[in-house]
Amino acid sequence: MSAEGSLDLTHADDGGVYFVDAADLDALATAAEEGKLYVCRADLEGCHDKSELLKRLATALKLPSGFGQNWDALVDSLRDLGWLHGTGHALLLDHANDLRQAAAKDFDILLGILHEAANFAIGQNRPFFAFLSLPEHPISLPTHR
Repeated sequence: MSAEGSLDLTHADDGGVYFVDAADLDALATAAEEGKLYVCRADLEGCHDKSELLKRLATALKLPSGFGQNWDALVDSLRDLGWLHGTGHALLLDHANDLRQAAAKDFDILLGILHEAANFAIGQNRPFFAFLSLPEHPISLPTHR
């Protein structure tokens, strides 16, 4: 994927969950920042369960101290990211394969939650992208000219 100047993350309808190469995360972060999206990065290296995942996401998303540390609380938080200023949000999850290998069920639940958050954001005309670095070939992102 070449994100040099051609990647536009400002279109809410393009929002969603994308599997990408880890080498593309910096370019995606730059594109998101250029589009005035708030960028949240979480490294999932060595993340092997739901508890650790939620801790890392809470830190990356700067969730309030009262965050419930459960799936429902994550869904609620991702629907309302108002404390993170920006026209939209880009969540970059590096080493997502560590979680997928160690806790496939938790990984699948996370994907479902991220898809739901992206669909909710599309309904609000707000860009929301979740980029997960995985070793297999990524899907192509839409580009607008």
